[in-house]
Amino acid sequence: MKALIEKRNTLVDEMEAMLNTAKNETRAFTAEEAQKMEAIQNEINGIDKTIKLEEEVRSMDKKTETKKDEQLEQRALDEANFLKFIRGEERALNVADNGGVIPTSIANKIIEKVKELSPIYSMATVYNVGGDLVFPVYDETNSSIGAAYVDDMAELTEGTGKFTTVKLQNFIVGVLAKVSKSLLNRTDFNLIDFVVKKVAEAIAEFLELELIKGTANKMSGIESTTNTVTTAKVALVEIDDLIDLQMAVPEVYQANAVWIMNKATLKSLRKVKDANGDYALTKDLTNAFGWNLLGKRVYVTESADVVATGNKAVFYGDMSGLYVKLAQNVQIQVLNEKYATQHAIGVVGYIEADSKVVENQKIAALIVQ
Repeated sequence: MKALIEKRNTLVDEMEAMLNTAKNETRAFTAEEAQKMEAIQNEINGIDKTIKLEEEVRSMDKKTETKKDEQLEQRALDEANFLKFIRGEERALNVADNGGVIPTSIANKIIEKVKELSPIYSMATVYNVGGDLVFPVYDETNSSIGAAYVDDMAELTEGTGKFTTVKLQNFIVGVLAKVSKSLLNRTDFNLIDFVVKKVAEAIAEFLELELIKGTANKMSGIESTTNTVTTAKVALVEIDDLIDLQMAVPEVYQANAVWIMNKATLKSLRKVKDANGDYALTKDLTNAFGWNLLGKRVYVTESADVVATGNKAVFYGDMSGLYVKLAQNVQIQVLNEKYATQHAIGVVGYIEADSKVVENQKIAALIVQ
């Protein structure tokens, strides 16, 4: 930059000298002088453009770097304040300030940990927003829309269709994690990760149950799907039932389809053999859960029912048909007095959530006869 400016100044001096010479001699520029002046002017314009671009690039670099540094500094400050808040060093903060020391990074960590701990949540269609969400759903049960042969110039008979709606609301869910006070002041203990893990575990355990079984007038799980198959025999699940269940999901949704069942159900199915004496379930070392059934991954959860008359014991399909609304802003409160006699504090996390099966054709449930 310095060299360019010096060169520019030299060229300007040269132009001024040529101009003064012509003035003193009371004459116009010669063709050669005019050509040289134009060349110098073009070179100065080129230098000016280079200097301007360099200034802009430097300015952009500084802004980007500064913004990134500011974000990192703010995140570190927020997390430091959050630690003080948990340890009771910021008791003077009012309610408004308390919300300010719960950094977004902590809430994001909790949500990401929930995805890791709850496979069905990670496979569902999730909306991290506040407020109610309404989805239009086409009711095929009462539809008379169809195709048929018609004669040339003949009128088509109109069919009727109907749309219903599915609403996702805000149901407040509270989770509680206890932290020993002996851990609070240890400098070698990652308190933030511990709190994130404990709160996320509580949320994941709750969501896992609700996203499968649901609660009346609250969240609904995959048990509420209208796409069902009933076993051929009483209180028994056979391989033919599983084939029927798999075929209940249209081919277009088979690519991401999985099985979900209780561990006890998986145990009994592991003993099932086909006509050739081969086990129906196969070991899959590439699958974290370890098993494939009829070519699809098997997920095990204690939240699913065991095989018994009247239960929906096995689920199959693309779990993106389950819609979940989970507000991203996890609210944290610290309870100091409640567990004082246990030499511990309580960390309460509040979330707003709801869930519904919106695309029933994607998810099928096996009802035990």
